[in-house]
Amino acid sequence: EETAKIRLSENGPNKLKEEKEPSLISRFFKQLTDPMIIVLIFSAIVSAGIAIYANESFTDTLIIAFVVIVNAILGVYQENKAAKAIKALNSMSSPYSKVLRDNKIKSVKTTDLVPGDVIILEAGDAVPADVRIIESYNLKVEEAALTGESVPIEKVSDALKLKKQKNVPLSEQTNMAFMGSNVVYGRGKAVVIKSGMQTQMGKIAHYIENAKDNKTPLQIKLNQLSRILSFAVIIICVFMFLFKIFISNDFSIHNIVNTFMLAISLAVAAIPEGLATVVTIQLALGVTKMAKHNAIIRKLTAVETLGCTQIICSDKTGTLTQNVMTVTKTFSENEKTLAMALSLCNDANIKDDKNSFGDPTEIALLKYSEQFFDISNLKNNYRRIFEIPFSSERKIMTTIHSSFENKSIQFTK
Repeated sequence: EETAKIRLSENGPNKLKEEKEPSLISRFFKQLTDPMIIVLIFSAIVSAGIAIYANESFTDTLIIAFVVIVNAILGVYQENKAAKAIKALNSMSSPYSKVLRDNKIKSVKTTDLVPGDVIILEAGDAVPADVRIIESYNLKVEEAALTGESVPIEKVSDALKLKKQKNVPLSEQTNMAFMGSNVVYGRGKAVVIKSGMQTQMGKIAHYIENAKDNKTPLQIKLNQLSRILSFAVIIICVFMFLFKIFISNDFSIHNIVNTFMLAISLAVAAIPEGLATVVTIQLALGVTKMAKHNAIIRKLTAVETLGCTQIICSDKTGTLTQNVMTVTKTFSENEKTLAMALSLCNDANIKDDKNSFGDPTEIALLKYSEQFFDISNLKNNYRRIFEIPFSSERKIMTTIHSSFENKSIQFTK
């Protein structure tokens, strides 16, 4: 425990670095930095100036201000919604781990794990850090999130036979388990070697954190339009002002002020105030439509980019597919007996539709058998009294069960 405290202060907590969340006010003002919105704000100020000078109503100013505020609120709401969804994803990691400290097994917060900790891994556990396997009993770990491998990897405590190979791919590091993966079968012990941002998952988080935020094609086009409009409006205003002054040949203050206000009115009229509103509403509708299909869009402007994407290069497992297997065909003289065998000669566990522990193949077999039996009742009626676990040598698993008639029955899978 004492050594763990020292290492925790040296290495920091075992969690991925989190960006400091900006306040609602800073998010709101960030929405106002868009070039199109800046043009609108400028036109609102000028419109207010004209209204004061000409002693007219502030209708135009209020409409433009309303558009700007609604646009900013929509943007903040969408970003906030996406941030909440991402927080929910982060909370999926296991909060506690079984750790061997001072020769006792203790339940320790995952964030308090340090290099050197020996952890106990069992089916259903999330791997809390990058660890080296030191004991393995049919241990299998699902690493789809890191490697894209849909089939669980069998983990061993033996050293790797490297020969001259220096950089070994993660999927081939069979004596290692990594943060973000899950134990689906067997049990074992492992020693923590990397924690927090030093893990493989931490490296991914670092790349994401340092990724450059490029502008979308829509933002680029709107920025170009804003620049062209601003440039054209300034030229027209200057030309109109000088042209009217010299044509009238009246250089009195009253005439200069009137001509200037006329030029500014022309500038306000030339700025398409409705464009930003139409774009924002259209993008907001797109985001709502995507949300119905469980797609989280963080920024409104990303919707248009996604809409004109032609090729998406994506890892299949966990992205296009769920990494879930299903029984589609069976061949048996008695399907009920087959389902009974698949249920009892099985180490997987199904709590509900979302919580299943064990080997993906075994989970698929259990789900198939659920249409014939209540699995928990079946296991109570046929208690397991002996087993020979699956091994790479035998390539089969055998279990023996006793029934109420004091008879024994053997199933082999």
